[in-house]
Amino acid sequence: MTVAPHSAGEVVSPDACTHLTGADHVASLTSALGSLNAQLDALDRWGQRLADVLCGSGRGRLLAAGNGGSAAQAQHLTAELVGRYRADRPPFSAICLTAETSSLTAIANDYPADELFARQVEAHGRAGDVLVLLSTSGRSPNAVAAARRARECGITVLAMTGPAPNPLAAVADDAVCIDSPWTATVQECHLVALHLVCAAFDAAVLAEPARVPQSRLGVAQ
Repeated sequence: MTVAPHSAGEVVSPDACTHLTGADHVASLTSALGSLNAQLDALDRWGQRLADVLCGSGRGRLLAAGNGGSAAQAQHLTAELVGRYRADRPPFSAICLTAETSSLTAIANDYPADELFARQVEAHGRAGDVLVLLSTSGRSPNAVAAARRARECGITVLAMTGPAPNPLAAVADDAVCIDSPWTATVQECHLVALHLVCAAFDAAVLAEPARVPQSRLGVAQ
């Protein structure tokens, strides 16, 4: 197969031109997990922030979005909150903006592509809510537009991206950036990071019984 040459100055992802062996892949992941390990405090903050918003008196909401594999991970995050991560607990309001196909296709048909998530953020989000955006590059225009719209609406923006600096991390309130040039490696680290956020959320919620109605947990009153 012939690969077309790239123009001068074009930034090319190594994903497009290099084959990783299995050993290379594992080595890449091990290295990237080191950058994630250095950001564990941020993930703990995120879990606590979600607990404050979703369990507080205002009973706020989490919105989440991403493209491609990141869309699946955004949906995975909301499922963990509406369902459960490990311990049983009440469900909490979490909406994945990539899962409503009728809204997605209507917006894509009638508005610029950058509005795909931003318009849903404006529709569903309220001041004080949280928006989690995932982008392996940190450069997805629709994710950046959603972050900006959320900030305008008083919604806290948390971003998971690839290497910093990048546009999404720059407009977010807080960002966890994985230091790897490989899309697959960044995505794998994002999944670990999401689970750590869920663990921190559960720890915050279940550590404060007043936030969790015991009758909802099957405990006799």
